[in-house]
Amino acid sequence: MPRTMTGPGQGVRCAVPAVCAAVAALALLTGCGGGDRTAAGEPRPAAPPEPSPSPTEFRRIPGVGDRLHREIPAATRQVVAVHGEDEDSAEAEVVLYTRHGDTWSRERRWPAHNGKRGWTRDHRENDKRSPVGVFTLSDAGGVLPDPGTKLPYTRSDAFAAPRHWPRTHWHDFDHVIAIDYNRVRGTPPNDPTRPLGREKGGSIWLHMDHGSGTSGCVSVSRAAMEHLLRTLDPAQHPVVVMGDGESLAS
Repeated sequence: MPRTMTGPGQGVRCAVPAVCAAVAALALLTGCGGGDRTAAGEPRPAAPPEPSPSPTEFRRIPGVGDRLHREIPAATRQVVAVHGEDEDSAEAEVVLYTRHGDTWSRERRWPAHNGKRGWTRDHRENDKRSPVGVFTLSDAGGVLPDPGTKLPYTRSDAFAAPRHWPRTHWHDFDHVIAIDYNRVRGTPPNDPTRPLGREKGGSIWLHMDHGSGTSGCVSVSRAAMEHLLRTLDPAQHPVVVMGDGESLAS
């Protein structure tokens, strides 16, 4: 059920970016040939090419090591993987995977940004780094109306970015998906409750990109956000697996 809030926002702490999404296209290559001729002079049909394994199918999430793989719930069938460039970089890639039986299918990928100072396994309030780990995705919201998500969605002007921020940041929170780091699941993304204490930070979201690093959130293009909102399904127990390459692989 959609939720509507009209009161002032709380807990919106991400300084957030806006990124342009780029989708990598995969093509199947097929060969062709003239073939030989039969004794009767008729052309022999060329044998169909042998099917090759699809490059989008994997037994496990690429780049994610045993430690974090073990943290992905057994019931999870949707994973948003955020691959940071390195520990101190704000550049990242977001990849959406869906599980079919024992196989993970890579559905979409987009360029992204994370915390402007990179990544950390011990996130603190205002450290400008994104937390490394596996987190559930359970609630969404934003300034704009629900684009058709199955996640509980809270529409409210309380999500609006402060107007003293640069204009390039004003639409950062048009749509957001709460990353369940130090928050209470089942509440609006801007709920201020911090079960681990305020010093451990919070309001870590997937949100709209403005082209540079954030205060700890992960940002992608509007098209990517809308696709994620329309695709993520609570019945599939979606999670985000996020971190720099070395941390993810460990």
